[in-house]
Amino acid sequence: MSGRREEETATPLDQAARAAWLYYVGGATQDQIAAEMGISRQRAQRLVAKAVAEGLIHVRLEHRVSRCMELERALTRKYGLKRARVALSLGKGADPVKAIAPVAAEELERIFATPEPLVVALGTGRTLRAMVEEMRAIDCPQHRIASLNGNMAPDGTASAFDVIMRVADKVRARHYPMPLPLVAATPEERDLFISLPPVVRARALAENADVAFVGVGEMGGEPPLLKDGFLTAEEIGELRAQGAVGEITGWAYDDSGTYLQTGANARIAGVRLERVAEKLIVAIAAGAKKRAAIKAALKGGLVNGLITDEITAEALLS
Repeated sequence: MSGRREEETATPLDQAARAAWLYYVGGATQDQIAAEMGISRQRAQRLVAKAVAEGLIHVRLEHRVSRCMELERALTRKYGLKRARVALSLGKGADPVKAIAPVAAEELERIFATPEPLVVALGTGRTLRAMVEEMRAIDCPQHRIASLNGNMAPDGTASAFDVIMRVADKVRARHYPMPLPLVAATPEERDLFISLPPVVRARALAENADVAFVGVGEMGGEPPLLKDGFLTAEEIGELRAQGAVGEITGWAYDDSGTYLQTGANARIAGVRLERVAEKLIVAIAAGAKKRAAIKAALKGGLVNGLITDEITAEALLS
């Protein structure tokens, strides 16, 4: 009787979650799921597929594939990296973020599992948000988390792609957001923002972080800075004319990995990552449209760690 009441009140997602749990965790066959839930085999199959499509299931590959390990070693040798992780590619046309997010999450969990207190700095963006969604909860209050750039969108709202709050919620560590916009209206406004005492403290913590995880933005096509309304098409055009191929935390750089000295860079309010040998700065990025930006960042030593996929790694090595 209670089972029927449960079935009557269960939502479609409830049923999908139950079917997926039985399949992935319980190791049940679709016939066994159908019998357990009192549904047809075809219905059981559709529910498991729905759970995957709705993002209810997060899959991690525990086995390190030899080809990926070979690419990691080659990237490390070529670019002098401290850390390289290569995820299995999902194939041409697939969103590479789905491939690299679980691997990046595993790497961030490894950092947070360190018993010694660390300061971990984080950028923002779609890729980092996907990474955080894949993270497991870890109780590690010994660490501190610092934001590398502002969490305010152009209209004054909190950015949809800010990650520091999400990470802090999962690891239960103290966190220090940066209460300012990514790009100020003028250089003078930017100077005023970064002179505020809370921002001074947050920036100092981020600048001296032990580890940093950042995304890489491209400058071709419709780059994130344009898509999210931080810069206009004219301003992006000016950066391209000056040789910009990519950006990290909003700071644009050319194909040699050198930050531009003019243009919108004069108004970026976040922390600019500098070449510091003892600090681990990990870029999380993949995909054809980002290759030029990733390669330039590696060449210029703006980052010394990389999490990417097979296809991108092969392109960076060719």
